[in-house]
Amino acid sequence: MHVLNGADLVEVPWKNGGGVTRNIAEGRIGEQGTWRLSRADVAEDGPFSNFAGLRRILTVVSGAGMDLVHPGGALRAAPFAPVAFGGGLAVTARLWDGPLTDLNLMFDPALCDGTVELRRGRETRRTTPPDHGLTALHVLSGQPRIDEASFVIADTIFLTTPVMVTLQDGDALLEITLRSLSPSAHMRLCIVGR
Repeated sequence: MHVLNGADLVEVPWKNGGGVTRNIAEGRIGEQGTWRLSRADVAEDGPFSNFAGLRRILTVVSGAGMDLVHPGGALRAAPFAPVAFGGGLAVTARLWDGPLTDLNLMFDPALCDGTVELRRGRETRRTTPPDHGLTALHVLSGQPRIDEASFVIADTIFLTTPVMVTLQDGDALLEITLRSLSPSAHMRLCIVGR
């Protein structure tokens, strides 16, 4: 198990200069980037950066939420509810009630598949990373326990072996899973931070 504490995340400007992102981790197969996980602060309405060719799963992790307005309509991004869309979709954020923070998983769908699932409320379950990929747990609220350790908001835990995840009332986390589409291709993890 590898841990990146939320306090160790480093701010970097958005690709389009319109905000701040804190990169968490990225993955490579050989020399080719396959995915990236990050937290972004969205302070005001405005356009998203263009990541054509990538798939994006966005989850509002603090704040009221927003509409992701695009030429064909709008996607509703409510707190703790993952929303998937193409990285090249021309999206403009319309905040519901002030600034928010979201978690973004972006991946190349030609090389890997990604899912983001909310785990919330009282439960104990065994979580096993896939054979050809990885699983990360990102804390949203409370102090979930992974095996014998407790974690706090914005911590990310990368699983190398099966673990027991214990959630109490008020605990919530996102379970992020990435799987290589080629069983012979080894996915290399690079954790970002200080």
